[in-house]
Amino acid sequence: MIRRLGLLGAVSAALLAVPTAGLAHPGHELPPASDFQKVTLDDFPGEPIALAVLPDRRVLHTARTGEVRIHEPSTGRNVLAAKIPVYQHDEEGVQGVAIDADFSENHWVYVYYSPPLNTPADDPATPTVNEGDAPSAGTAADFARFKGVMRLSRFKLTGNTLQLGSEQKIIEVGTDRGMCCHVGGKIDFDRAGNLYLSTGDDSNPFFSDGYAPIDERAERNPVFDAQRTAGNTNDLRGKLLRIKVGRNGGYSIPRGNLFRPGTPQTRPEIYAMGLRNPFRFAVDPETDVVYLADYSPDARAANPARGPAGQGRWMAIDKPANYGWPYCVAPDQPYIDYDFATGVSGAPFNCAAPVNDSPNNTGRRILPPVERAEVIYSYGASATWPQLGTGGIGPMGGPAYSFDRRLRSAVKWPASFDGLPLFAEWTRDYVKAFHLDRRNQVTQVDPVLPEIVFDNPMDLEFGPDGALYVLEYGDGYFAENPDAQLARIDYAPVNKSPIPKVTATPTGGQAPLMVAFSSAGTVDPDGDALSYAWDFNADGRVDSRAADAGYTFTANGDYRPVLKVTDSTGRSASAEVILPVGTLAPVVEFVTPAEDQPFSFGDTVTFQVAVTDDAPVDCARVTVTYILGHDQHGHPLSTSSGCTGSITTFLDPGHAGSDNLTAVFVASYTDTGTPPQTGTDTVVLTPTP
Repeated sequence: MIRRLGLLGAVSAALLAVPTAGLAHPGHELPPASDFQKVTLDDFPGEPIALAVLPDRRVLHTARTGEVRIHEPSTGRNVLAAKIPVYQHDEEGVQGVAIDADFSENHWVYVYYSPPLNTPADDPATPTVNEGDAPSAGTAADFARFKGVMRLSRFKLTGNTLQLGSEQKIIEVGTDRGMCCHVGGKIDFDRAGNLYLSTGDDSNPFFSDGYAPIDERAERNPVFDAQRTAGNTNDLRGKLLRIKVGRNGGYSIPRGNLFRPGTPQTRPEIYAMGLRNPFRFAVDPETDVVYLADYSPDARAANPARGPAGQGRWMAIDKPANYGWPYCVAPDQPYIDYDFATGVSGAPFNCAAPVNDSPNNTGRRILPPVERAEVIYSYGASATWPQLGTGGIGPMGGPAYSFDRRLRSAVKWPASFDGLPLFAEWTRDYVKAFHLDRRNQVTQVDPVLPEIVFDNPMDLEFGPDGALYVLEYGDGYFAENPDAQLARIDYAPVNKSPIPKVTATPTGGQAPLMVAFSSAGTVDPDGDALSYAWDFNADGRVDSRAADAGYTFTANGDYRPVLKVTDSTGRSASAEVILPVGTLAPVVEFVTPAEDQPFSFGDTVTFQVAVTDDAPVDCARVTVTYILGHDQHGHPLSTSSGCTGSITTFLDPGHAGSDNLTAVFVASYTDTGTPPQTGTDTVVLTPTP
């Protein structure tokens, strides 16, 4: 293995600790994007959330709505491995996925998800009331109905099937359901086999002016107080957890976490605390350093009465630590102790020894000192990190590449990337490489393949072949967006893979259905001769080796015919089409509201959804979700059921005045046909000036 360089020549350690774009890094000159190729693996990944690459290069990838899919490179197929029942209010659903460190021997797959339980849901018979939304104010009994969990379990993978009946529960993280936001959910392992799990602060950020949500009022839903979670030493939320999974499920506590087992008012699972939404991280495969990114609150500017502007953070966690949320961004950037009942600001919090006096706190009163993140940036240009640009804040901690000289692979990345952790920005659509010194301080930031599109990068992982696998969310809100995909980025300076194209005529109908398939538009970048392999019914067997072919589907079903194209050097790529045979997909349309309809935040918007289907329409199966659109992302705030109803839009003062705010309404209907089909429609409302 080649590892990151130490001190460089006569450059002192003090100089290396200062981020400087001009420093030389011998051996780390990155090759041009033209030496790489992005190869699409799945153009239809659902609402993509997380991925995990198996030792045989199959790729597990999850959708928030519960689907676990497997990309099979030998055939090009994308197979549904499981549909996990999940609770889906706001951001909940399937989150992280990972494979066991000894997967080749035990075939365990880990999934972090929200089990349905008996949490209240909206009743379509009461269109003016949404029973699935937790109350903002009330009593402890009112809030108790919405207590739930996020669950980390493992399941056996047999072939391409995730055996849901084999579930072993590992750990459950308590949640307050029925209200947005922040569930975290990344899973990874270190060299000793310890499992790391990131958890969000499970707190509503929308009534805190974009600063710290520390509302302690007795009648308020506790979800408005992040002191009960991220700032609580006795709670698993807003944390990076570190555990050792047991032989039959459950877990034990490894040495070296933030609190020793038995320490009063603490949870020994905690490795790092004071995190808001640590959505993505990765453990360095050579050093066990955790590269973690944490999302910021939304204030556009600092306020001396409330605290700093919103800032994203990236940290190289090499020891247990408290990163400060909701009290501090960094040791020198405290929030202000604000009384939500009186609107009066108090003193700044003491970042050297934060005090958690919240009545919602069940942990220690005096917290560990605040650790500084290695990278902190805001919406505007950063004097320290100008390479990060400007725009929204969506930090994603990515993997560090470990170059293996002995690995025989035609797609593995070059040694110039060895030891460099990747950093992805979800809202800015890029990936960067961080250069680190021996103290894990960032000394240089380089763009990674800026000519290659990273469209809302959701998850990244290097595979056993040394290629980078990327899951992209695309532009849109809580659905399978047209530009969402699973892809592999190969190092291919000499020869590249074919680029297949597939069309089907007709695109649907009742069985028996004769369909003509064409590969017109398929090309090879190097002009190599191509061979074709069609699998029309997704059974893993080749049905035709012609460039164009026909096939008759004799039974109704949802099919994903796939074409795998291989060039004369052995490089291959595949493409699919979605082909519903049987009942037609319903057509879903908003009657009201209309696209670009003006409104003001706080308005109650009445909706009417029309559904056209080839079977009787059941309005109880219609769902309408209100999403606060902000830059390229959105926050789902309420979901109603029924063809008619109303949703009150709201905007917290922290978003007020921000650019690119919209109200997004998404309607969805799944029919009862054979097989069931789903239709959706989206309208975006524009706020009045």
